[in-house]
Amino acid sequence: MIDLYYWGTPNGHKITIALEEMGLEYQIFPINILENDQFQPDFLNISPNNKIPAIVDQNGPRGEPISVFESGAILQYLGRKTGLFYPTDEQERVEVEQWLMWQMGGFGPMLGQNHHFNKFASERIPYAIDRYVNETKRLYSVLNKQLIGQKFVAGEYSIADMAILPWALRYEWQGIQLEDYPYVKDYIERLTARPAVQKALSIKVG
Repeated sequence: MIDLYYWGTPNGHKITIALEEMGLEYQIFPINILENDQFQPDFLNISPNNKIPAIVDQNGPRGEPISVFESGAILQYLGRKTGLFYPTDEQERVEVEQWLMWQMGGFGPMLGQNHHFNKFASERIPYAIDRYVNETKRLYSVLNKQLIGQKFVAGEYSIADMAILPWALRYEWQGIQLEDYPYVKDYIERLTARPAVQKALSIKVG
């Protein structure tokens, strides 16, 4: 059994997608980030950076519970645990890892700033909006180019796709017209047709 500390954000969706795709048994512990649950001492013991998601695997690698925070680290841990969607061949693994890190370092943080200044900031700041919308468009162009001639970002379906999809689903928040990125549009349609992805995205917490 895996305990998932979760709220319904793109980073939270990454892990529910992985857990459903890998067929792992899990239970959700909601962390209401709107009410600052992420700053509670019990949660900080699991996630010292006070961010969701985090997990506790009750059957860790030494037969004891292990906690993991940061969504990319969780995806890698689950991939290693199950042997699914995370290749063991080094060349193939590097391909997955570089696109996972691309999401963690760019396609998540930059789109998150886009969401903040476009949707949530109390003051509209044109410089900030332009900066993050332009960077969002650049990142979508990178992804669109990578998907030419292949169905998934690293060749075969992997944890990198599970990381990218939830952020791409917020394209309307980001000032993105998917028609400008036809390979990304097809990619989103392809991934959201998967039953495990549909089940994960249907979870209503947050």
